[in-house]
Amino acid sequence: MTLLKETLDRIKPQDREARAKAHARLEQLTMPYWALGRLLDLAEDLAGMTGSLRPPTGSKIVVTMAGDHGVTAEGVSKYPSEVTPQMVCNFVNGGAGINALARQAGARVVVVDMGVAADLSALADAGKIISRRIAAGTKNMARGPAMSREEAVKSIEAGISVALEYGSADLFGTGDMGIGNTTPSSAIVAVLSGASIREVTGRGTGIDDDQLEHKIEVIRRAIDVNRPDPRDPLDVLAKVGGYEIGGIAGLILGCASIRKPVLVDGFISTAGALIAQRLCPTAGDFMIAAHRSVERGHRVAMAALGKEPLLDLDMRLGEGTGAALAMNLVDAAVRVLTEVATFEEAAVSKADK
Repeated sequence: MTLLKETLDRIKPQDREARAKAHARLEQLTMPYWALGRLLDLAEDLAGMTGSLRPPTGSKIVVTMAGDHGVTAEGVSKYPSEVTPQMVCNFVNGGAGINALARQAGARVVVVDMGVAADLSALADAGKIISRRIAAGTKNMARGPAMSREEAVKSIEAGISVALEYGSADLFGTGDMGIGNTTPSSAIVAVLSGASIREVTGRGTGIDDDQLEHKIEVIRRAIDVNRPDPRDPLDVLAKVGGYEIGGIAGLILGCASIRKPVLVDGFISTAGALIAQRLCPTAGDFMIAAHRSVERGHRVAMAALGKEPLLDLDMRLGEGTGAALAMNLVDAAVRVLTEVATFEEAAVSKADK
C-alpha cells in the first residue's frame, strides 16, 4: 500500500463528543451567549480536531514549501526564477516576513526544497532546510503537463512525510515560495471550482494590465493543452500544478491523518488545500483558513473549500505569513475555552430567559 493510500485511510472526522463538550462549556461562559463569535467557533473546532477540551498549541511549525515553475518562461511574473533560491537563503538567515511573524507567534519555520531550480544541497546537508526535491522545477505547463502523475503523487507523499516527521508539533501552518506560482494556483482553482480563468487570476508579484491579460491567456492555453480532469485531483496537480503545491496538499493530508490542526495560508496554500480536500473531503475537518489574500482568486478558492478565513488584512506575500499571524488567534481561542469561567464556576447570575 502506498503512503498516500495509507494516509487517506487514516483520516477520520473530528471528535463529535469533544466538540459537544466544548460547545456546552462555551455556551455557559460568563458573557452573553456566543459573545466572542468566531473565536468560540474556532475553540469548538480545535476541541473536535484534537479530541481534547484543552487543545495543545505549545509547539508550532510553519512549513514553507519551495519550488520553481517552468511556466515562468512565458513571462507571467515580474521576478526571475533566481529569486526562489535567494528567498530560501533569506528564510534560512531569518530575514524574511515569515521569520519575523513566526518569531512573534512562537513558531518554528521549516523550509522544504520540493523542486527549486538551483542546487540547495549544501543547505540540506547542513540541516538548514529539508530536501524532498522532485526535480529542478516543473515543466512549462503552457506547452504540456507540468509533471508526470508519478511526480504528482511523489510531491504529495513528500508533504505527508514532513507532517509525520514533525508530528510531535501541536499546530501546523502551510507556506510557499516559488516565483510564478500564482499561475498554476489560478489554473488549479479554475479547474476545481469551475470559475472562469479571469475570475481567479490576479496580479501575483504586481504585474500590470497588459501582463495580466497575457497571464490569463497563458493559463487558458495551459488548460486547453492539458485538459485536466476536475474529477481527478492528481490529474489536475500533474498537468497544471507545482511541486510545492503538491507538498502543501500532502502536508495537510498528513496533519489530518494524525489529527493535528493546520492553518492554511493564502492563495497558493489554498490551491494545495483544494487538492487535499478533493482527495479526501474529511481532511477539511482539520483545516483552518488563516486569512483572505488580496489575490483575486482566493475568494473563489475559499468558497470552493467551504472555509471562511479568520483574518482579512489585504496580504498577498505567501511564505506562511498569514498562517503565522492566525496562530495568535488559535492561542486566544484555546485561552477562552480553558481559562474563562462558566456562570456556575464564577457564581455569576445568568441572563433572564
